[in-house]
Amino acid sequence: METKLSKKYGLPMAISMVIGIVIGSGVFFKAEAVLKATGGDVLTGIWAWLIVGIIMIICSYAFANLAGKYEKVNGLIDYAEATLGKSFGYYIGWYLATIYQPALTSVLAWVSARYTCVLLGIEDIVGGTCMTIAAFYLIAVYAMNALSPIIAGKFQVSTTAIKLIPLVLMAIVGTIKGLATGITVENFTRTTSEMVSGGGGLFTSVVAVAFAYEGWIIATSINSELRDAKKTLPRALVLGSIIVVAVYILYYVGLAGAVSTEELMTDGQAGAANAFKNVFGGTLGSLIFVFVIISCLGTLNGLMVGSTRAMYALASRDEGPKPDTYKQVDKATDMPSNSSAIGLLLCGVWLFYFFGCALMGWIGDYGFDSSELPIVFLYTCYIPMFIAVMAKEKDFSPFKRFVIPLLSIISCGFMTYAGFIHPVISAPEGKEPWKGILLFAIVLVFTTGLGALIKFRGQKKKA
Repeated sequence: METKLSKKYGLPMAISMVIGIVIGSGVFFKAEAVLKATGGDVLTGIWAWLIVGIIMIICSYAFANLAGKYEKVNGLIDYAEATLGKSFGYYIGWYLATIYQPALTSVLAWVSARYTCVLLGIEDIVGGTCMTIAAFYLIAVYAMNALSPIIAGKFQVSTTAIKLIPLVLMAIVGTIKGLATGITVENFTRTTSEMVSGGGGLFTSVVAVAFAYEGWIIATSINSELRDAKKTLPRALVLGSIIVVAVYILYYVGLAGAVSTEELMTDGQAGAANAFKNVFGGTLGSLIFVFVIISCLGTLNGLMVGSTRAMYALASRDEGPKPDTYKQVDKATDMPSNSSAIGLLLCGVWLFYFFGCALMGWIGDYGFDSSELPIVFLYTCYIPMFIAVMAKEKDFSPFKRFVIPLLSIISCGFMTYAGFIHPVISAPEGKEPWKGILLFAIVLVFTTGLGALIKFRGQKKKA
């Protein structure tokens, strides 16, 4: 079997990975959370979307500079190795493979199932039906990636185009209708309730939209499969990020013209569906909402692209468990089939955790949201990398070497603080959020220790 993936993707696939992974579920269900956090203040909500969007653009540009210089397998691991050495790169790759990517992938499987249930009129979004659909989506997307990465790539590009349809339509038609009926002006000029306490509505809403902007870094997982990656990937990171921010803000403005803030805040998971029906009518609104589900599936596919290659990225460096096994590439499918299988298994484990501990509360306050803390910790890991860029990258211009990394450090520091303080701020009375943070820390220490043991055994075997 071969041990290298072929150069089969171009700029459209790279941009689709950035847009397709980021734009998915968060923009639809986080609008409700933002409005609740701001007490219905639409303008403050727009500032929240803009602030986190700027953070995304800054960090993606910082990594784009590194992408133009370093290329191996899985860009983030490349950049970690280049800035802080092979050991740091290994632990970043191990974290991506065991926690970050499978955790987010499993959540997106559930979110896709959740909106499918909304479309079908199934109210129970945590019951057996929803979780069965989630498991089906997870396996189906895995199968598509494992058996035909070319089809998976075309699916990613097409779903990216499709997912922009409901967002652009709502941005245009919702805004026009809102201005004509006066709903937009009304929503922009009043609030419906008090802002949440503990940092104010802006701070809390910034944390709420962080999930909606996450996942862009996974686009770097296919850098070894991109044609002219040193030019293609930087362009994709920057262009994709700018497009995402523009689409998010325009959609949010259009949504403010579709329904009153009270209705959107109280409709829960059906809020987005009702907004589309109000603007486009029952039948057309439902049809457009199908595009929302496709949008979620496109994000799920992009995350699965990263999950199936995570263990391969380590094995290609002769790191991780059984490198010779996981770096094998199937000649027929041009995919690392063994890496794909372990990726699916880990996604299944995290889906089981999310269902039982995050949704059903099997372990009480110790259950943490696997769509939040794994993201926050990765932002924390970026900070020493940007410090190293300032120290080492002497061939960069002063702007790229100092200004952008410094802005990135500030951005990542803010996201780290906001992410860990958010559970404390938003915790209902009587809930002890520190227990969830403690469990995440235990999981992190356990998986890191396991990774260290595997690394030690590998080094001993080589010696």
